Amino acid sequence: MQKKILLVGESWTSTSVHVKGFDQFATATWHNGATDFMAALADSDYAITYMPAHAAATEFPLTPAGLREWDAIILSDIGANTLLLHPDTWLKSERTANRLTLIHDYVAAGGALMMVGGYYSFQGINGGARYRNTAVEKVLPVRCLAWDDRIETPEGVYPSVTESHALFTDMPDEWPWLLGYNEVEMHPEGKLLATIEGTSHPLLAVREYQQGRSLVWTSDMSAHWLPQEFARWQGYRQLWINCLHWLTERGA
Repeated sequence: MQKKILLVGESWTSTSVHVKGFDQFATATWHNGATDFMAALADSDYAITYMPAHAAATEFPLTPAGLREWDAIILSDIGANTLLLHPDTWLKSERTANRLTLIHDYVAAGGALMMVGGYYSFQGINGGARYRNTAVEKVLPVRCLAWDDRIETPEGVYPSVTESHALFTDMPDEWPWLLGYNEVEMHPEGKLLATIEGTSHPLLAVREYQQGRSLVWTSDMSAHWLPQEFARWQGYRQLWINCLHWLTERGA
């Protein structure tokens, strides 16, 4: 039976103003950053449900039972505010569940959480992702910095495996380059598995938290930090399968 995975985030809308002499008009474009990930795992043992960022404000579970329906949850490029500010609270001043606390309790009780990097992961651009000192950060194998944590590397940087682990089963020895990542610090209870080559910056880390598990990949799952050379790499699919296997298989 396929395991149920909830992927949350990885979407955004951009607007442009086009000026043609005296005249101007605006356009809006919706972007899906989960395309490569969804395609790679389409025929795997994991049934991925994709919840875009704009839908998460209302559709992300508001109860412990709703979270327990999932074998693992992936937060990718979605800031804490989207989960904290349900429209009933934001627009109507009504009390709603703190979904960051619900995620913490879900992991503590045996659930699994993966956070993937991006402009609105960890602390994010201008510190706007805001996961530092939250209940979600408590379960992670890393700690968020107190400021804009993006490291842009347009020249390309390479992953460096630091420890043998099941996450690297059937993975090629040579990895493609990445174009950026979120800088974080290791939690004392986290286990560092890969860094950015030439630095001590964590790229891949895991943690056993109470009865559950957490994992972080501090670069993207898609553009712009993860280039097409990485998405087309034969290890791309295996990397995510290994991550989900470790998260959901308690004996792994």
